[in-house]
Amino acid sequence: MYGGMGGGMGNMAGMMKKVQKIQAQMKQMQDELKTRTVEATAGGGAVKVVINGEKVVQSLTIDKAAVDPEDVEMLQDLIMAAVNESIKKVDDMTASEMGKLTSGLGLPPGMF
Repeated sequence: MYGGMGGGMGNMAGMMKKVQKIQAQMKQMQDELKTRTVEATAGGGAVKVVINGEKVVQSLTIDKAAVDPEDVEMLQDLIMAAVNESIKKVDDMTASEMGKLTSGLGLPPGMF
């Protein structure tokens, strides 16, 4: 009778250790992802944005040809498109890397 309970508790302890290990790996991965950068462009490269894993813009490059005083709205749209694309790339990178860590747990997507 006690053997069955002990086995269950052992499995629970083993699962908790596994979860703690994965949490530590996730923290390490999050720290590493913060240092990575992604780049996105818009307008055929007229605007280029580089951001880090914390979604902080590291650099913004605008081709002189994209600067038209008569069409400021187009330049604004290009900048927004490049920034939004770079943020999406960070989100995708983060989800992909975290998914690798949690894939063996059978947890629902988005749990971490």
